[in-house]
Amino acid sequence: MKSRTRVNHPPQTPLAPGNRPLVAPIYQSVKFELENLAATERAWAGAGEGFHYSRVANPGVSDLELLLAELQGGEACLAVGSGLAAVAVTLLALLSQGDHVLAFAETYGPTRGLITRTLSRFGVSHTMLSIEDHAGIERTLAERPTRLVWFESPTNPVLKVPDISQLVAAARRHGALTAIDNTFAGFESHGDLGIDLYVHSLTKYAAGHGDVMGGAVIGASELVQRVRAQATSLGPTLDPHAAFLVQRGLKTYPLRRAAQCDSAARIAKFLSADPRVARVRYPGLASDPGHALALRQMHDFGSVVTIDLAGTAEQSRLFADRLGLFAIAASLGSTESLIVPPQLLQPRDLSAAQRQQCGIGVTTARLSIGLEDPDDLIADLNAALDAALGAR
Repeated sequence: MKSRTRVNHPPQTPLAPGNRPLVAPIYQSVKFELENLAATERAWAGAGEGFHYSRVANPGVSDLELLLAELQGGEACLAVGSGLAAVAVTLLALLSQGDHVLAFAETYGPTRGLITRTLSRFGVSHTMLSIEDHAGIERTLAERPTRLVWFESPTNPVLKVPDISQLVAAARRHGALTAIDNTFAGFESHGDLGIDLYVHSLTKYAAGHGDVMGGAVIGASELVQRVRAQATSLGPTLDPHAAFLVQRGLKTYPLRRAAQCDSAARIAKFLSADPRVARVRYPGLASDPGHALALRQMHDFGSVVTIDLAGTAEQSRLFADRLGLFAIAASLGSTESLIVPPQLLQPRDLSAAQRQQCGIGVTTARLSIGLEDPDDLIADLNAALDAALGAR
């Protein structure tokens, strides 16, 4: 065989039976060959075993999906290229022209945009309430046939904790499916509350190191298969190397999350005692409105702390700029601590009344607590408060 042929058909080192790598390999291949045409025909038709094209399925991605389904307690999982891709393919798979979706102002901005702008172009209507409007939720579901209820818990960014059992029960009474963006709560939470589909941004806690993007949809096999068919058609494929990095991140996920949640609890307690902070939103505080529900529904209280400074918008800007260990950056759940200041949090797509429902004020800042020593983070926060609002 000549060299030009050999480099494209190289020899392979076989593994002996029972001999496997301790770390799963990266299947960095778009195409897979099967034994013969008949086997290939079955695979292409979705009726046979094996892989044939990585937009449809890839061994490394499938390994990740099996793990994520087990962590969340679901039957099946679809992994895609980003958290927002997971949101998008779920909405597109479940909703058709003429359908109605119930959503909430206290929702991740890009998700709101998909519901209010993108889906509306294709004849999907929506009602946008506050997650705290229990009477409005019941009234909407009773008066208007609803296909899907989409919500978050805790909500982004002000960490409201809805009564999920009550919300799911109301949806079921009126024939609606439920989908939760479960990113903030983590894989250990909410798995026993009867939610139909769980969506995660793997970019956050699962990967954990701020260097890879991914998303997941977890739930009953039939529903996930419908979302998978939509994703196969649209193509938001998770790259095999990205799947490998997420799996690597998951090896330390429980340890990282526990440490981050412990630090967040300390920091929330410190900030709640500081008169320069008007309000601290953190479900782990006994004074938080969602504390009792979080105790019942969540495995932990998360590593996000949201605060309102007792000052002006300009002072909040100075506070963010004076922080040394908190990077001004989007996202959360990574090893570094991050801040999203109020100038970047404002929900500009909402009305004034809806912005008030959201609880995002001119001094609201979202802190994502990383793996730094909590004493250093507290010292950094105190120094920034000194600079922005004066020593207490």
